[in-house]
Amino acid sequence: MKSMNLLKMAAMAVVLSAGFASCSSDDDADNSVVTGSQAALDQACADWKVARANWENTEAFLFGAADVYSIDPHTDTWPVAANDLANVLRDEKAMSNLDNFIKTANSGILGYHGLEYVLFREGQPRKIDQITNLEYNYICAVAKDLYHATATLEACWDSKESNAERQTIAKEYVATHLAIDDDGNQEGALEGFQNFGKAFKNPGTGDWETALDATLEIISGCQDIIGEVGQSKIGLPYTGEDATYIESPYAYNSIIDFYDNIVSCKNALYGKMDATSPTEQSLIYFCLNAGNATLAAQAKAVQTKLDNALAKIKAMKAPFALYYSDASCKVAIDALGELDDALGEMAETLNAYAGNETVEKQCKVINENYVDNVVLATYRTLANNAQKLYQSIVNIKK
Repeated sequence: MKSMNLLKMAAMAVVLSAGFASCSSDDDADNSVVTGSQAALDQACADWKVARANWENTEAFLFGAADVYSIDPHTDTWPVAANDLANVLRDEKAMSNLDNFIKTANSGILGYHGLEYVLFREGQPRKIDQITNLEYNYICAVAKDLYHATATLEACWDSKESNAERQTIAKEYVATHLAIDDDGNQEGALEGFQNFGKAFKNPGTGDWETALDATLEIISGCQDIIGEVGQSKIGLPYTGEDATYIESPYAYNSIIDFYDNIVSCKNALYGKMDATSPTEQSLIYFCLNAGNATLAAQAKAVQTKLDNALAKIKAMKAPFALYYSDASCKVAIDALGELDDALGEMAETLNAYAGNETVEKQCKVINENYVDNVVLATYRTLANNAQKLYQSIVNIKK
């Protein structure tokens, strides 16, 4: 989700059709082509798209572990630092110990978009005879690290700590990776392992003082990604302020990314993955049935604006990498702004219930359901499919 700062972005070219030109022209680089099958590479690309959708479905709740442990920037920084990546592929020291190198490497060469840069060109899988052994070794290490990052997210939101293997992965991850600041710079060790699922369910034990504070974080998390999709992901390229600020340009996956980001909001507000209507333990259901006519009207407005925003994103002219100045982008931006406003109004009304014991009790129910059936369920699916992606990338080589 996080992009690099403008100075770094200005220094790198986003080239949609080029390979690692600087690497392939270097006499010292190993340019031997991987021995593998196109079918295996195509499968890895398909699995990347599945895992990518799972990640985008988490972006309404990037607070907690994704933020505290810098997992968001570590796995989802873009645009890709193409020149830096080409240099790594010529760096014998880095290439000889990739698992350790990647833990503290520039986030602009890692994660989903580091993989995307190697796997895709112009929305299609690359040809197998274009993938070098150096690239293969690199993406195996990046995919393994991506799996470990997603396993950490699952473990840190599993209030019952039910998966011992992923608990072990998470504790090793936070002990060996570095924190990343807002400009993409490394800034020291991460905090020790925490269980954010327990803290969210039990107000006063962590970052949330009351159950209502935690419930309001659900809305805030949605607003954060709604604002980013509208104002930055779509808005910066559309206005011409930054035409390089295009997410997933090599896979032509941008519009799918935007859509899945807003699906994450729907899931968060409706109380489960793949939600089509609010569950009885969801925030929206509570707002509709709390006996407050204003709150009910605001919740209905959120539902209407949410569906409209999804429809307008889906109607954008594709691929965004080529049509980022199309008028359909402005329609989607406006719809997202209306959704953001509607959520803000609902949050303001809810905030007036601070200190109300009945509301606190209901918020606790909402929060417990949110942790188990939205956050943990999504992260578990993500980690499972990130593990599958890692294996598919390993399988590229015969």
